[in-house]
Amino acid sequence: MLTATGLVALTGPSAQAAQPGHTTAYVSDFNGKAVSVVDTATGAVTSSVPVGGFTQDVAVNAAGTTVYAATALANTVAVVDTATNAVTATVPLAGIPTALTLNPAGTTLYVADTTAHAVEVIDTAANTLTATIPVAGGLQGIVFNQAGTTAYVAASGPNRLVVIDTATATVTANVPLSAVPYGAVVNPAGTAVYVATAGAGITKVNTTTNTVTATIPAAVNTTSVAISPNGGTVYGGSPLSSGVHVVDTATDTLTTTVGGFSVPQDVEVNSAGTTVYVPDPVSGTSNVPGYLYAIDTATNTVTTVASGLSSPREVALHTIPAPEITGISPNSGTTAGGTVVTITGTDLNGATAVTFGGTPATGVTCSATSCTATAPAHAAGTVDVRVTTPGGTSSITPADEFTYVAPTADIDVDVSAQPHLGILVPYLSYTLTARDTGPDAVTSATVTASLPPGATATNLSPGCTVSSSTVTCVYGAIANGTAVDKKFRVPLHLLSLGKVTVTGNRTASAPADPNPANDSASVTCTVVSVILTTCP
Repeated sequence: MLTATGLVALTGPSAQAAQPGHTTAYVSDFNGKAVSVVDTATGAVTSSVPVGGFTQDVAVNAAGTTVYAATALANTVAVVDTATNAVTATVPLAGIPTALTLNPAGTTLYVADTTAHAVEVIDTAANTLTATIPVAGGLQGIVFNQAGTTAYVAASGPNRLVVIDTATATVTANVPLSAVPYGAVVNPAGTAVYVATAGAGITKVNTTTNTVTATIPAAVNTTSVAISPNGGTVYGGSPLSSGVHVVDTATDTLTTTVGGFSVPQDVEVNSAGTTVYVPDPVSGTSNVPGYLYAIDTATNTVTTVASGLSSPREVALHTIPAPEITGISPNSGTTAGGTVVTITGTDLNGATAVTFGGTPATGVTCSATSCTATAPAHAAGTVDVRVTTPGGTSSITPADEFTYVAPTADIDVDVSAQPHLGILVPYLSYTLTARDTGPDAVTSATVTASLPPGATATNLSPGCTVSSSTVTCVYGAIANGTAVDKKFRVPLHLLSLGKVTVTGNRTASAPADPNPANDSASVTCTVVSVILTTCP
């Protein structure tokens, strides 16, 4: 009889909702003599890699570049390149491997060889066997602590947890257990090992004293165990109970059993702690196909990730984390685009796109913690900058905001005059200056000069016209910090004697002028005669 505080049933095959980051599941297909590669977001089996023997167990390195498969009867470890999904090496073993695990650094693979009664040590750089550690009896499961200094082996005959010092490759302790152990997991603190001891449920071992400190008999028939990233929950797969036990590690008590499986063979928790993956070789009354299921750890509901697997036994997970943005610098630019922006964050490497308010950026280069991108043109306002990698798209946060500001250019107008005197053709020469004081470039501008009544202008610069005592000059692009002059002449014989004032005014410009205070200027000359005129 199933003993639990709650029972949650399978909801039926359906696509699993995508989790943060992109997770690939590598499943040991025992009868298929292969490793199945499953995209957990879509449920697609993207590849089936033949490994030459009955696939007992799988492990994947932290980079997600290499998968190791323990094969029975072939008695090898097959090394799979995940870029090509092909076996690139095989490492011969002395007997039948039942389990394997990588040390945290990924430099060493420990293999539980049940018929050779030993743990075989493989150098992952050379893919060669470097040591054999004798362990009497049958070997079922093996796990490292987080430091990689100690390995724990679930062994029977007699039933015990074997403690191995990885520095010396020697057995340093044997912890007696009350039932046959199958799998083990170390808590994140490294203070306890939870052992799947089917007949006794789950057994807890203190790693300091190497003694049993608790048993959880309600987690009946457990043959595989996994722990949440925060260490708060242990999950135990129970084939005979057709369920997955959920244990609260604060109290070491069973809180519920998630049901609806047939013979759940393994349990693995994703890096976010949001999902437990469960390979199940039997669904209903059919042995083939097998399934990979997922438990939502928030609700304990079950969905089908993939089907069509050939007697799946074990699963290893690799998650490419979703990128996250922590800062944008500068965090504003003009609507014209072109601002070069530095994006800081995490897991930004491998970016396939950077967008500003949904519009793709250009000139994108990324490392793990930084991207450089050129902002595209966009309407004024605040938008979210998002980075997309194989792990997904960064979430929207205040840290990713970039504000598009309509460009402005302050035009400083100036008018100067110079008398050219003489009996024949005396005139005043005027210079009408448009100076861009920024912050952006002027794309166009119009400045007028108001002449005294009755006066006209001659010898106008290109872009200038005169009408009714008004000179109108049109300017093209003016770079920030530069000025453009337009010139014209006013004959003196047309002017009255006395003060002669010409006023220049900016009448239009693009982009907008934020400072009208300097949009006009005047110059006054004093005309005494055609041979005596003074200008400032």
